[in-house]
Amino acid sequence: MKFGIIGNLAKESLYDIVFKLANQLECEKIQFLVQKEIADEIEKRFSKKIESQATLPELLENSDVIVSFGGDGTILSTARLVGEREVPILGVNLGKLGFLAEVSPEEIFEFIKKVCKGNYRVEERMVLEASVKGENKKYFALNDIVIDRAGSPRVINIETYINDEYLITYTGDGLIISTPTGSTAYSLASGGPIVAPSSRVITLTPICPHTLTARPVVVPDDSIIKIQIEFHEKDILLTVDGQVEHKVKPPVEITVKKADHKVKLIKRLEVTYFDVLRSKLMWGMDLRIEKNKNGE
Repeated sequence: MKFGIIGNLAKESLYDIVFKLANQLECEKIQFLVQKEIADEIEKRFSKKIESQATLPELLENSDVIVSFGGDGTILSTARLVGEREVPILGVNLGKLGFLAEVSPEEIFEFIKKVCKGNYRVEERMVLEASVKGENKKYFALNDIVIDRAGSPRVINIETYINDEYLITYTGDGLIISTPTGSTAYSLASGGPIVAPSSRVITLTPICPHTLTARPVVVPDDSIIKIQIEFHEKDILLTVDGQVEHKVKPPVEITVKKADHKVKLIKRLEVTYFDVLRSKLMWGMDLRIEKNKNGE
C-alpha cells in the first residue's frame, strides 16, 4: 500500500509534520510519495531531500491512499482533485473544526500503521454534479452547490423543479443544494436538517427566504433538480463547496444531480458519525449540565 501525502501549502506547520512523518514511514519501510512542492520546501528548511516525491498528477495516479493535511476546505479540494479516480482520502486536521478530518497530526503515524494492517473502514460519500445550460463544464461538490444573488441587494426568484415537476419558487438570497455530507455545513447554518452520510437524499435549503412557508426540502438522490432564474438585474453566483465560483447572467438554467462517482473517506473503526457530531459540533449537549458537572 502506497500513501500519497498532500496538503495545504499555506499551513506553516505542514512542513515540520510531513518531515517527521516521512522519516517515520521510511523507518517502518512503508511506501509513500510526497507532493513535490512540499518536498521542495522541506529540503529548503531541513537540508534533507525526500526521494519519494512526485508531482500532483503523478501522486494521484500512483497512490492507494491520499493523506490530506489541512482543514475541511483542504479535504473538499482534495476530493475534487481525486475525482473519478475514487482513491480513498485520509484527512489530517491542521485547521480549527476539522469535521471531515479523521485524525490529528499526533495520531497520523500510528493510524497509518493501522491502515496497513486493514484496521479501518471506508465511508462512501455522495458527490453532486452541476451544469449550466449552454455551457460544457461540469462542477462537482462533496458538500454543496450554492446559487445566490452574488452580493446584489435585491432578492432573486429561483424556480425549482424536481424531475421536471414544479416544486416552488424560492424568493430570497439564494438556495443551497447539499449532499448528506454537506448537511452540517452551510445548509445547517441556514436552517437545514442534519442528514446521516449514508442517507440517499439531497437537501434543498433556501437562504433567507422572503416567506415563512418556504422550508428546506429533502428529495431522493436520483432526483434531477433544475433551477431557473428568468430575470435579475445582476449576475447570479454559482459556488461549489464554498471554493469554486462561477458567475452567470440570467436568464439561466442550472441542473444539479448526483454524480456518477463518489468520494471515499478513510475512518477509524471505533468512532461513529454521531460521535463526531457530539464531539465537534456539540450536538445534543446541554451546556447547563456540563457546567454543573464542572462545579460551575
